[in-house]
Amino acid sequence: MARLAAPHHERHRSEHIGWLRASVLGANDGLISTSALLVGIASANATPQVILLTGVAALTAGALSMAAGEYVSVSSQADTEAADTAKEKQELETAPEAELAELTHIYVQRGLDKALAQQVAQQLTAHDALGTHLRDELGISQVFAARPVQAALASAAAFATGALPPLLLAWLWRGEGLAMAITLVTLVLLAVLGALAGHLGGASLRKGALRVLFWGAVALGVTAGIGHLFGVSMG
Repeated sequence: MARLAAPHHERHRSEHIGWLRASVLGANDGLISTSALLVGIASANATPQVILLTGVAALTAGALSMAAGEYVSVSSQADTEAADTAKEKQELETAPEAELAELTHIYVQRGLDKALAQQVAQQLTAHDALGTHLRDELGISQVFAARPVQAALASAAAFATGALPPLLLAWLWRGEGLAMAITLVTLVLLAVLGALAGHLGGASLRKGALRVLFWGAVALGVTAGIGHLFGVSMG
């Protein structure tokens, strides 16, 4: 008797898209927004105390804002999934034959002949009717299920992590050139983050780094210009 092969689990990048998206966006946002704000304030010739306070406020407000925004967004997705799940459960209870026919039609459209599609639909329905319909009819699965609290905490932590380097630099730096130092450190870190995101997402390191560097440089340049403008006008 032939032995069945041991189960094989392949790891795919799509399995991590939720936390990867939240982590990368949060870290980039924390790094760019905090650095740009500090560069603008430093370019306006603010005192070290004002610069440091600005950085702490930016980290705190940004992390909380990211957490709140992500929680609300993912909660809306979770509400939609819950409503669809309840509707599908009710339809399975009140019209099981129609739901079976619907599932069969889905498999026919995916390339199975009608007889095989009906057999597959019957067996999957017997195994897990609700889970099968959620996955194959609505595209809802446990891998991509909405988790609001997890997303909020990940976003807040990622933002704070990204905001820490420029904040620490503003705390430790002594003398002139703080704006330039923050700019250089930020661009290096953005290149690393962008390359990492590109690698994890399946893109090239260069492409991932360049697209983040471009927008980071724009943000830093604009805020530095605003800081110089107000610094000169107040001087």
